Amino acid sequence: VRRNNFRAREEANPMTDTPWKTDDWFTSPWNFAPEVTKDWKFPDNIRIHDVTLRDGEQQAGLAFNFDDKIRIAEGLAEVGVQRIEAGMPVVSRDDAKVVQELAKRDFGPTVYAFARCMVEDVKRAVDSGVGGVIMEVPASPHLIQYGYQWDLERAIDLSIESTKFAHDNGLEVVFFPIDFTRSDLKWVIDLIDRVGKEGHMDGLALVDTMGATSIHAMQYFVRSMKERFPDIPMEAHFHMDYGMGVANTIMALSEGVEVIQSTVLGVGERAGNVPMEETVMALRTLYDIDIGIKLDKLKWLADLVRDVTGVVVPSNRPVVGDDLFKVESGIIATWLLNCGDEYQTEVMPFRPRMVGQGEPETVMGKGSGIDTVKQWLERNQIRVEETKAMEILMAVKDWALIHKRLMTEDEFKALAESLLDD
Repeated sequence: VRRNNFRAREEANPMTDTPWKTDDWFTSPWNFAPEVTKDWKFPDNIRIHDVTLRDGEQQAGLAFNFDDKIRIAEGLAEVGVQRIEAGMPVVSRDDAKVVQELAKRDFGPTVYAFARCMVEDVKRAVDSGVGGVIMEVPASPHLIQYGYQWDLERAIDLSIESTKFAHDNGLEVVFFPIDFTRSDLKWVIDLIDRVGKEGHMDGLALVDTMGATSIHAMQYFVRSMKERFPDIPMEAHFHMDYGMGVANTIMALSEGVEVIQSTVLGVGERAGNVPMEETVMALRTLYDIDIGIKLDKLKWLADLVRDVTGVVVPSNRPVVGDDLFKVESGIIATWLLNCGDEYQTEVMPFRPRMVGQGEPETVMGKGSGIDTVKQWLERNQIRVEETKAMEILMAVKDWALIHKRLMTEDEFKALAESLLDD
């Protein structure tokens, strides 16, 4: 039985190890209760397989040119991503050019191509120079019949023929059954079994194409696949249609799945793919599992992809949102001011600098309290009595209701000085 990083350290130093509370984060001690961790099967080597350049580009309105893709790939390499799905060479000359360019680089990540289970697609992947290929096939009978309008046996035959061809041409083959989780489990297991025996399969992607699987069903799904294919490495490729992708991915990892297929900022079809930044931070701070990603570059990478794609990133997006560590609420601002840097994780679950964010700051708005007003007054060298400070606070709240936004430093200073003149 594989032991995860936490268990190994727990055995080495059971009395002093507190993975829920470090200098950089403070999460729930319940995360590491023996009743919680006893059934964990996290692999020793969890890797990121980034699909931003292929699946991410399927988000409506996104279109990456050659330079965009190279720039994103270089950013992925910079943060330590282990694998990059560079594109689908058969789609266009530009896609083929990107895959070829990245495949010949020695810049860290292993480069994969994406292909349908068709020999012609595989030939294009071979020509691109990659070492591995993700090979998709529709895995639900209803999608094969209604979406592709194929005969069911045709999908099986194509999968066997093309995966064998890929293997014979030296490619690592990861079988990728589309719409896996809405299929009849026995039917798709039999499909995979035939592909593995008559064709070839080095790895198997567990694909929740519609993001339509609950956490509890995901555990059942992974256990069923591990029981039937115990020697095949497995990968998690889940979507966010119900917002369950990160939780489902971690559930799959805890059952022994080894690879996370994700995108930066969760870009992708419909509600998008599993966001890498949220997943790796959850692993690091909630499970004490370090998978080798440079966390302090997560904000930088997210900004890079935002700038290239033009996607709108909510200001309070987990991990990388621009306003994530701005504190308006009066009581929370008081906590922040009282705790200072030393006890910052009493107010925040993790230190902003851990992910490349700026330090927490108080901001001025309708929710602000008297301590924030006093702090801003002191910062601007404005001395007032307590009653005048309260008058300024009430004026701030009135201003915010009219303008429906935060105040700038200059606006606050002007407001305060105008009241002092009264």
